[in-house]
Amino acid sequence: MLTLHGFSYSNYYNMVKHALMLKDIPFVESKVYTSSPELSALSPVEKVPVVTTQSGENLSESSVILDYLEDAYPEVPLYPSDPLARARVRRLMKISELYLDLPARRLLPALFGNVAVDESLKDEVRATFDKAIRSFASLASFSPYVAGDTLTLADIYLRYALVIPRMVGPRYLDWDVTAKLAALSQWEALMADSDVSRKVEADRLDNEAEFMAHITGR
Repeated sequence: MLTLHGFSYSNYYNMVKHALMLKDIPFVESKVYTSSPELSALSPVEKVPVVTTQSGENLSESSVILDYLEDAYPEVPLYPSDPLARARVRRLMKISELYLDLPARRLLPALFGNVAVDESLKDEVRATFDKAIRSFASLASFSPYVAGDTLTLADIYLRYALVIPRMVGPRYLDWDVTAKLAALSQWEALMADSDVSRKVEADRLDNEAEFMAHITGR
């Protein structure tokens, strides 16, 4: 059985957890936080999530883990079979990561550490967010899923890549992703209305207080 290491407040942990549950892959969870000896022993770069495979190998980096799950457990695919369609899904995943999640993380010191945010940084992050929205408006179909009529990893990536932009956008940037891309509202309601999404979100909320205590106490 696979072991998923990390913590439920992490959006990248939840990307992998969501995929595991959708694909009906048996797994157990092992709670480890960043900056811990336990995580250092699992991942040289000390990032969550990490998956321990049935052969005992530890895999890190969410995109690598998700590709491994697709290759090793193909019964419930989350990529299209057509190579070009698969590339389009991967492109949307990469846009979610590079232009939504990663720039939003530049504002986490302000969110969690009460650090002042320079106006030039706000401008940079806002401009990158806008680039993501233009890309999704041009490349995504939302019919009803991001890449068409079937749920793919592009949906899972976008769902969790939006977590931090939703935290920092209205508070620091006067920027609301739903107002920027009207198709998101209906898509988000669709994504939220599943047993998997409800379970992942409930676990995230249950972990919130403990995670906050961890980052303030380290």
